[in-house]
Amino acid sequence: MMDEYILQMENINKAFPGVRVLHDVSFSVKQGEVHALMGENGAGKSTLMKILGGIYSMDSGKIKVNGEGAAISCVADAQRYGISLIHQEICLANNLSIAENIFMGREITGTVKGFLNFKAMVSEAQKILDSLNMKIDARTRVGKLSIAQQQMVEICRALSTNARIIVMDEPTASLSNKEIENLFLQIQKLKAANVAIIYISHRMDEIFKIADTITVLRDGERVGSMTTQELSPDTLIKMMVGRGLKEVFQKVKLNIGEDLLKVEGFNNQYLKNVHLNLKKGEILGISGLVGAGRTELARAIFGIDPLDSGKIFIDGKEVKIKCPQDAIQHGIALVPESRKEDGLFLNQTVSFNTTISILEKFIRFIHTDHKKENEILDNYINTFSIKMSSRNQLALELSGGNQQKIVISKWLATEPKILILDEPTRGIDVGAKAEIYQMMYQIAQYGVSIILISSELPEIINLSSRVAVMHEGELVKIIDMETEEISQEKIMYYAAGGWNNENSK
Repeated sequence: MMDEYILQMENINKAFPGVRVLHDVSFSVKQGEVHALMGENGAGKSTLMKILGGIYSMDSGKIKVNGEGAAISCVADAQRYGISLIHQEICLANNLSIAENIFMGREITGTVKGFLNFKAMVSEAQKILDSLNMKIDARTRVGKLSIAQQQMVEICRALSTNARIIVMDEPTASLSNKEIENLFLQIQKLKAANVAIIYISHRMDEIFKIADTITVLRDGERVGSMTTQELSPDTLIKMMVGRGLKEVFQKVKLNIGEDLLKVEGFNNQYLKNVHLNLKKGEILGISGLVGAGRTELARAIFGIDPLDSGKIFIDGKEVKIKCPQDAIQHGIALVPESRKEDGLFLNQTVSFNTTISILEKFIRFIHTDHKKENEILDNYINTFSIKMSSRNQLALELSGGNQQKIVISKWLATEPKILILDEPTRGIDVGAKAEIYQMMYQIAQYGVSIILISSELPEIINLSSRVAVMHEGELVKIIDMETEEISQEKIMYYAAGGWNNENSK
């Protein structure tokens, strides 16, 4: 690794009307370094990177690339300085091919002026796809790809620019373990070529695996920079949020009752004879690898995906759930995996999103009881400390953690007996996660039963009373915390099919 700094951002200041976002932030990155930028949502990470990428202009400060002053006022300027941003939000044209998306705005032209050399673009795009072990044709239309594959196309697009500084904002949020491994291999190749990587992620294990240096921002100010070897997860969390790891998981004793929900013999194209029970007031964790059937089980319980066979019982009585409306009437609510695609109306207000599921409580014919509506809103806003400028603020303007609180509040307003949370802390920071965890405990203490689906094993282990492990559509093991020892290794043993390998001997 070379020692000289390829990027220096000095005393960067930025304010939006009425809000100071960055205050005298300095940030430097060496060539061939993976430099993690950490902090809670709202700490200023994205704003700092958008200034670097030419999306925002800074109020004051300096940017140097290779030791020389860089004037960056637009995205094209950033690209000229060899800077490329991979955004968390996917921005692709679904009706175009992978190759066309990768070279959009930088199309390869043929010998005849004005005509594209599609063959050359496909060839170059395929080389990048192959380097990431993506077994897919560059001519494939993007609209046919999974979210994870689309995220990889975003990464390919950044790599195609031959950038010297690449910003990766939550690049693994939608990727499988295998895809993450491929991405990390590509990052190692980029390091070897002296490319600097600025890596933003809320996944602590990734940061300690891939980063050389970590810089922490808090409340728009730089807290400090240290090498990964100098830091522990507990120290890093304290730098980010001012409290330690143990305080993030403040375990609460729950008063767990008898069986509330029973699932018997669920079968469809995703599930294989699944049997499951959920007790009143418990948090039941569901773990498994990508494609294990966790989300599909939640969708079946909620009536989204049809069953070929199976029964469901609530309070000992068999019920028929053919659609989500049936599930809601029986006291079941589902907070989906993608809050932005399936959980929120992003261009609507906090008020609209929170009360959309319970309009009948304050609307009668043409009369709206605004007092009742505001009482409901205030209850959730105050109880769960939702941070916003007003009830009329648009959902898309809120942080990920506050968006998730609104989605959960929307479903709690329906007064469910059973709340299914599918990846409730994906893409939110440690501080917001701690608030979501305490929110879950509050809900369970009121007697609501929670099914928690999460890919983060520390979350599953620290929050659940029991853990149901799935593998290829089957529920292969239920681990009871009261009677069995639990570890990440034990969960992964069952999730990866280790038990199956033993049985085949």
